[in-house]
Amino acid sequence: MNTLLNPEPSFSLIPSIRITKTHYLTHRRLQASRQFSSTDGNRLIGRRIRLTVKADLDSALIDQLGLKESDIINPAISSSYRSSKLPKPNQTLLEAQAKVCTGPTQTRPLREDEAFKVLDTILRSAKGDLKDEEEVSKAQLGAFFSAMTIRANAFPEATQWSEGERRAMNTFWPLLMRALPPDVIFIADPEGSIMGGGGSIGPHYSGNDPREMRLVGALREVLAGGHLGYEEVQGVLRDVLPLQVDNKAPGVSESLLSAFLIGQRMNRETDRELKAYCLAFDDELGPPPVADVKSLTHYGEPYDGNTRFFRSTLFVAAVRSCYGESCLLHGAEWMPPKGGVTEEQMLKFMGASTNLSVLQAKELLEDEEIGFAYVSLREARPSLYSLIGLREHIKKRPPVATSEKVQQFVRAQGREAIVAGFYHEGYEEPLLMLMKRRGVHSGLVVKGEEGALSMTTRLRSVNASKGLPVNYCSGFRSLNVESTFEGDGVSRQSFNLEVNASNYGFEPTNTPRADRSVNFLFYC
Repeated sequence: MNTLLNPEPSFSLIPSIRITKTHYLTHRRLQASRQFSSTDGNRLIGRRIRLTVKADLDSALIDQLGLKESDIINPAISSSYRSSKLPKPNQTLLEAQAKVCTGPTQTRPLREDEAFKVLDTILRSAKGDLKDEEEVSKAQLGAFFSAMTIRANAFPEATQWSEGERRAMNTFWPLLMRALPPDVIFIADPEGSIMGGGGSIGPHYSGNDPREMRLVGALREVLAGGHLGYEEVQGVLRDVLPLQVDNKAPGVSESLLSAFLIGQRMNRETDRELKAYCLAFDDELGPPPVADVKSLTHYGEPYDGNTRFFRSTLFVAAVRSCYGESCLLHGAEWMPPKGGVTEEQMLKFMGASTNLSVLQAKELLEDEEIGFAYVSLREARPSLYSLIGLREHIKKRPPVATSEKVQQFVRAQGREAIVAGFYHEGYEEPLLMLMKRRGVHSGLVVKGEEGALSMTTRLRSVNASKGLPVNYCSGFRSLNVESTFEGDGVSRQSFNLEVNASNYGFEPTNTPRADRSVNFLFYC
């Protein structure tokens, strides 16, 4: 990583402020690809001039290079990778969603003044009276009222509506009833029993077309705190995705879809529901290609990146590939809710291609001199990629944030393994379940820094909160000895452990924070 900041003449992952022309590789199979490598041209792949610009370019140098300010992506600010085409959510409502669009024990009811402010913002937005804020989006309305309904119907008393929330709703609901569209009124009171007055819109609402009718039927069960079957979830997802982001064709109500996605997460997805999210679009672009390699490791990092700690998986995978262990990474350039630094951002900053098709990735994995590839969600699963804007407006992570980490965009003729990061306790077993469903030979989940795969060398604090510690690992491997037969008839050995860095010769140190410590530079 030190090379990224102080490149040596013989090796340049990120050159200083300059323009470098990448060399052409005559290898026919890789003409459409680029990778980072040594500057002698033997393995540097490229099709066009690459610009690499440091974050602190001044306006004079920008003019000298003939660039426009709008063309510069600041590698030090991950939010600069957010598409300017995405409409921004209303911040007042987004802050409320962060509190109420979560699980039965994590939800924090709004104070009375907060509830009044939120509902007043919704009313003014619905009437077109917001002046100094972004309007409240349909997706935000769906997510917020879905959370309120599920809390009223299914949550324990401690996280149901507070008295302040109820007083605010009693004040505003008669006004909101006249201003909100029918789909949002349905989400807020699906059976006409929550708000009082016996409203008839919710009980009789059915949607505007067959796709919405199916979604509404499933959503009624979700809003009541219930669960759905595998086929039911897959049917809904395939009906409504990809979203029509260009508005050229009528799409499903974003209010209904956001209510469905956050509602399933709040109810805590069952294994059947998670499997549906994980497998729904496996054949979207046809069957995955099969690489002729002896082994392949799939790395499933959280797609929304890191904001506090260094993320090392990209470099670990590249090094492992040099030792004959083929490695496939996947992710997105920018993803909410965290909007942190991702592998795709790092690769783009280093001049690598992030537009590989799965077939091109297969060829890179098979090349004995490379054995490494990155596939963007944009290229492999357009339907799921179309949800990025909606996910920002939902605020909290939907079920797909878990299932997207367990993907096989390319398969292997040899042995396969999946490694995925997690943060919230309780998701380690569902992730391993999805890996087993994928049929891989081994699987591993790691609670690394920020829920990613990067572990820490620091010792666990005596004041650390309860729950699984950072560096906790759990997994399985397919063996013929000391193993047990599971429900699917496959013999596996399971394990779990907490990795102590000192056992491997590392001195305990605190991990530098990239967002607040200059020590991060020396760490890199």
